Amino acid sequence: MDIFSKCSTFTLARECRERGVYPYFHALGSRQDTVVTMDGARRIMLGSNNYLGLTIHPQVVAAAVDALSRLGTGCSGSRFLNGTLTMHLELESELAAFLRKGGCVTFSTGFQSNLGIISALVGRGDYVVCDRENHASIYDGCRLSQGHMLRYRHSDMDSLEEKLKSVPQGAGILIVTDGVFSMGGDIARLPEICALAGRYGARVMVDDAHGLGVIGEGGRGTASHFGLEDRVDVIMGTFSKSLASLGGFMAASEEVCEYVRHNSRPFIFSASIPPASCAAALAALRQLELHPELPLRLLALADYARAGLRRRGVPICDSAAPIIPIRTQSVENTLLKAKQLYERGVYVNPVLPPAVAPGGCLLRTSYMATHTEELLDEAMDIIAEVFHDE
Repeated sequence: MDIFSKCSTFTLARECRERGVYPYFHALGSRQDTVVTMDGARRIMLGSNNYLGLTIHPQVVAAAVDALSRLGTGCSGSRFLNGTLTMHLELESELAAFLRKGGCVTFSTGFQSNLGIISALVGRGDYVVCDRENHASIYDGCRLSQGHMLRYRHSDMDSLEEKLKSVPQGAGILIVTDGVFSMGGDIARLPEICALAGRYGARVMVDDAHGLGVIGEGGRGTASHFGLEDRVDVIMGTFSKSLASLGGFMAASEEVCEYVRHNSRPFIFSASIPPASCAAALAALRQLELHPELPLRLLALADYARAGLRRRGVPICDSAAPIIPIRTQSVENTLLKAKQLYERGVYVNPVLPPAVAPGGCLLRTSYMATHTEELLDEAMDIIAEVFHDE
């Protein structure tokens, strides 16, 4: 059989385009902001992870331009060899201090961070125990490791304990969970996870891609939100959301960081973060430190949107973060509603299987600290019209 035969029989994307409901690869013609130009028209952006709105902050942009001018377009090598800039070390030092950890390692993308951390720490004979709704990069990191992966039902602590009990005596255990779950916007039950980890001799890793800059003291994330910074062993995060750039990191003890630097294949064999991206992330982190009110404004706007959508009778799911899913159930209804919203000037993200269970499709809306109540009211009125215009 020709290995490419699967390509010729893949027709779903073409069929969706022919029906006019294909929801992906809309082209931005403007910067990532609360209102964008997409496919040539004005759209209110309710589908970005630019939580603090810092992608357009003048000081963040200026820092990236300056780094590009001084240091060029790329590093042309891995951090392990010729690709370490003084700025990389500066970013790692400031991140470690911000997150109150002994060390930090940066990776070229957030996805690569999970690949690099998990595959380095989980070896042959070890066990990694995952929430079923963890991000895809966590699953791929588990597959890349030489350990055993066990999955527990989403936020079900009885299921987690059942998995922990099944691990052979003496085996190493890493519990990995999203801090803020990217599709549902709910927060991990971290106090109970840490308690179970202590009982069964496990370590805890939190993927805080959607928690950093969003919850916790000054935006320090999920561990800070629960006062558990000393109980979470590894914090993973990304620069492509609140920190307005590209790349990712792990914060942990310096001993753990040193091990990962010398044993993580995705870290060792990938080119380092380009100067402009590194400078933008560092400038965004400094803005977050200078303006701890930004996460508070973000959460207040999310509460405003939650209340407004409920008042308008829109079928939203419960969430505690600036991610508010709207229930649409079927694939067909999800694609249709996304198209109708897009045509009326609101961009949202359709969430389809396998990201959710069949029959559990969603429209994922997400919010920025730079939105205004007036803009959200305009968007919510449009959403309500689409959902009530059956």
